[in-house]
Amino acid sequence: MYSLDALRERIEDKLATLLPAHSAIAQPMLDAMRHAVLGGGKRMRPLFACASCEAFGGDVEPALTSGCALEFIHSYSLIHDDLPAMDDDDIRHGKPATHIAYGEANAILAGDSLHSLAFQAVVDNDALDAHSKLSIIQLLSDAAGWAGMSGGQCLDIEAEGRDLHLEELKALHAAKTGALIRASMQIGAYSAGAHPDKSRYGALSEVGDLIGLAFQIMDDVLDVTQSTDVLGKPAGSDEAQAKNTFPKLMGLEASKTEAANLLNKAIGLLHDNGLATPTMIELATRAVHRTY
Repeated sequence: MYSLDALRERIEDKLATLLPAHSAIAQPMLDAMRHAVLGGGKRMRPLFACASCEAFGGDVEPALTSGCALEFIHSYSLIHDDLPAMDDDDIRHGKPATHIAYGEANAILAGDSLHSLAFQAVVDNDALDAHSKLSIIQLLSDAAGWAGMSGGQCLDIEAEGRDLHLEELKALHAAKTGALIRASMQIGAYSAGAHPDKSRYGALSEVGDLIGLAFQIMDDVLDVTQSTDVLGKPAGSDEAQAKNTFPKLMGLEASKTEAANLLNKAIGLLHDNGLATPTMIELATRAVHRTY
């Protein structure tokens, strides 16, 4: 069993190892990829993959690579989100966004290459058997694609300037944010073995949905309560872009209460299904009770 800090260090090392560093034909793109991935981040998705793998009795080594695949998908989405055609943000993790540091063309290409690198990392992971690899690839595809993260981002853009109902906002973020967090936990289970227990796997998937929603609610809360320096990205950008947020629809205090209630329900499910390892409980709590 590893502490979260120790797990994060192992994740950072694995990310740096998996990311290509030298190319005779595309060095600026590789530099942009490394800038985007290694420039900071909470590493929640690979941490959840490792915690889930541990909860299912597996060694975390296979989950490290699976978790890095998740982080590559997440990082590519942030590169594209920051582009002028999307959210038009100049700062990410307290540093220049990738398109600011390397230009829009190389930023787009870096995002494209990180997307494919995620699947390459899974395929090349010798610590996984073929069934686990196929399951993880399917989960990554579902979470990142048209019905998941990308679809949620599309809905978010289309919804700017008009008011969504609360259930519509929840559906938006279940795709945009929640799908990848849910997949993180599911992928961790498959990293522990080819055939995770169906009942416990179903419970963990529900925990992923609950934590994913709570995480996004707190993201919206922090956007209006913290500074750019604390967040490492532009504060108040949701309001500036007329985005639908949970504080806007529910109010600030009600949003905080809802996030806490979702966390409590998730922790209850973890205990009821024998998944409440110290690492998983601490990570779920940190995902919701955070300041950035």
